Amino acid sequence: MIPRSIQLVAGRTGQEYNQRKSRKGAFWEDRYHATAIESGEHLLRCIVYIDLNMVRAGVVGHPSEWTFSGYREIQEPRRKCALIAYERLRELTSFATYEELRAAHSHWAEEYLGDGRGVRDSKWTQSIAVGSEGFVDRTKDQLGIRAKARKVIETAEAFQLREPQVAYRVNSGAKNDDIGAENSYFWDINLNIPTT
Repeated sequence: MIPRSIQLVAGRTGQEYNQRKSRKGAFWEDRYHATAIESGEHLLRCIVYIDLNMVRAGVVGHPSEWTFSGYREIQEPRRKCALIAYERLRELTSFATYEELRAAHSHWAEEYLGDGRGVRDSKWTQSIAVGSEGFVDRTKDQLGIRAKARKVIETAEAFQLREPQVAYRVNSGAKNDDIGAENSYFWDINLNIPTT
């Protein structure tokens, strides 16, 4: 149910934005992808990464400028119509107080923006699991046969469970080398009228 809901929201959001800005093409870079994230610091860093999506897309210069951002929701908690269970988020991120969580969240967002790490990070977009070595190993064990070809990768900030990267053309054979632009047929996305 969640993947279908995300697909619907993502599709409508992309259509609306493209229509408002008179642009064409993909709004989101990839399809919905679920990643298991260990609670604690890994979870908060993932939240910060998501909060920077509109900055990476060039829509805003800072996540606080995006009206519907999680950044604003965390930094300026609502009393009514809250979207976040603030106390539960504090527990999951292992902070003693919500003020400490807010300070760390703001600090990491500024750190990512300031040192150029605000760019796309495959750790969050392509991993099956991110966290400590024990968390990633347990996740791999729980996946059983579905994790057979996946590898555990260690980086400076976390361990990741990833699929091996294979070049697209490896299994396609030589016959596909004949396909070129002259055999392509392009469509105008908004009007569905063929163009050349």
